Amino acid sequence: MIPAFNARSNDFASYIAADNVIGGRVVKPSGSETHDVVNPRHGKAMSTVTFGTAVDVDTAVKNAEKAFADWSTWPIRERAQILYKARDIMLRDVEELAWLVSHENGKSYGEAKAEVLKGIECLEYGCSLPNLAANESLEVSRGVTCEMRYEPMGVVAGVTPFNFPFMVPLWMLPQALVGGNAFILKPSEVVPLSALKIAAIFQEAGLPDGILNIVQGGQEVVEALCDHPDIKAFGFVGSTRVAKLVYGRASTSGKRALALGGAKNHLIVVPDADVELTTENVVASFSGCAGQRCMAASVLIAVGEVDHIIDAVAAKTQKMVLGEHMGPVITQAAVERITRYIDEAEKGGATVLVDGRGAAGPTDGYWVGPTLLDHVTPDMPAGCEEIFGPVLSIVRVDTLEQAFSIENGNPYGNAAAIYTTSGHVAKVAMERTSAGMCGVNIGVPVPREPFGFGGWNDSKFGHGNITGWDGFRFWTRPRKVTSKWALQKDWNWMA
Repeated sequence: MIPAFNARSNDFASYIAADNVIGGRVVKPSGSETHDVVNPRHGKAMSTVTFGTAVDVDTAVKNAEKAFADWSTWPIRERAQILYKARDIMLRDVEELAWLVSHENGKSYGEAKAEVLKGIECLEYGCSLPNLAANESLEVSRGVTCEMRYEPMGVVAGVTPFNFPFMVPLWMLPQALVGGNAFILKPSEVVPLSALKIAAIFQEAGLPDGILNIVQGGQEVVEALCDHPDIKAFGFVGSTRVAKLVYGRASTSGKRALALGGAKNHLIVVPDADVELTTENVVASFSGCAGQRCMAASVLIAVGEVDHIIDAVAAKTQKMVLGEHMGPVITQAAVERITRYIDEAEKGGATVLVDGRGAAGPTDGYWVGPTLLDHVTPDMPAGCEEIFGPVLSIVRVDTLEQAFSIENGNPYGNAAAIYTTSGHVAKVAMERTSAGMCGVNIGVPVPREPFGFGGWNDSKFGHGNITGWDGFRFWTRPRKVTSKWALQKDWNWMA
């Protein structure tokens, strides 16, 4: 259905057009609007995507409903077998998948491969669900048994972002599919190709046609997914502005909704922090994936005398080589946005310790070098807004109380971390920071499976986490069955 992507280097390579996958077939979207799919490393189109419309969403829903009627009757263990087979295919094709992610998103090969492997880990959790979701049963009274069952919602949908085109769909698909649902996925129009490979992998694994559908597009498709009366649950990962809008729209239409938004993650560094560990970790946190991840460090809160650590971070940052240690950002518009934040911070009184503006990479792509801004204040845009690029803003304070006040005062709540060798300081920080995912000496505290991914405050709209056990519960609905088969000699209110 979808041909192999044969590139095995950073050399430019083109690929197929990004069309819809509906009912197991590749079909042209019904819209007329087309966009280039640009390789950010080269600044050159490797594919094109045609936007679908509400008509495509309705067609996908009708196909999904037909397929769901049979799929929902499969025993959960048989549904999980499809995931086992998909996992084997992903491991077989890990090189192809990593290079595809690298080309369409711009990540380095190593970062792209790590994304694919993390996606496979999410799939493995889905494989375990037949054991974790075993029906709970209890004799609640003599001769009376209560049982909990998890049953599918029906046709469900998800919208995923550009920064992790392979992994984020696999935050949703394993739990939704094992739960017995049919799924409609709208990938980011900027990176629509990895989703096609995911669909091809599941088809090869034996997933019935119509259970996983891909609809390409932009705002019209997202709104149609939110509004369609036969879509029962809706998941979203993207910016906070859009997350808030789609959560409200999907909820208003009667859907169960969970929307993950943006972040402004704070790293608190205290004087007793281990210099080598902190330096390595901070640089990896703010520059990894070119800072284009919702768990990246954005603000370093320097508590007291930590100049020796800041100097080490700056020295390591200056040694980074674009194209080798860090890839490009996603678009030219991203280059301009990130540069504007740096310019405004400098004009506002910040010191540019390491300047990534105008940096040249090895190819004609969208490059911004890793940047350190010192003496940023929390009210500067660089100190409080999500930049989504390789920029770390350093805010200086005298006390931990001031650090917690700054972190707590930001509207986001995805991640926070502390660097210290004191167990007491770490304990206090984990109690006082206002974030759903926290780290001690770890700047990207992404929970590994089975622990669920999800932030607090303006980083999430809806209840629960999108991965792990919460994810399974989100895509299913509980049915409680109370049974009695014989008249008992002893009576109570349930008899």
